[in-house]
Amino acid sequence: MVMEKRYSEFSEYELRQEIATLNDKARKAEQMGMINELAVYERKIAMAKAYLLNPEDFKAGETYELQGAEGTLFKISYMNGVFAWGYRDGNEKEEEAFPISMLVRKVGELS
Repeated sequence: MVMEKRYSEFSEYELRQEIATLNDKARKAEQMGMINELAVYERKIAMAKAYLLNPEDFKAGETYELQGAEGTLFKISYMNGVFAWGYRDGNEKEEEAFPISMLVRKVGELS
């Protein structure tokens, strides 16, 4: 039985190849109207992209806009690997985690 490698074990080159492959699969799924499959590929792409970023660039207390949810703000409580844990603006009761690749633009910075 062949064990698949985790994204954390991939080289930068392998991550970029994986993202390109997943983008192709996502495009095909979208063309065929396979919305659930598209969503799975989009999540895998976000995960792979997170491993191309430096988690140390993201700090507790910072607020970001979430990718794909324009206008939705997310404040980081703490970091765990490539995941930022925290709360969406206006929903401080439900803690959530997002791959850092989904944190688009730091609020307070010019884009």
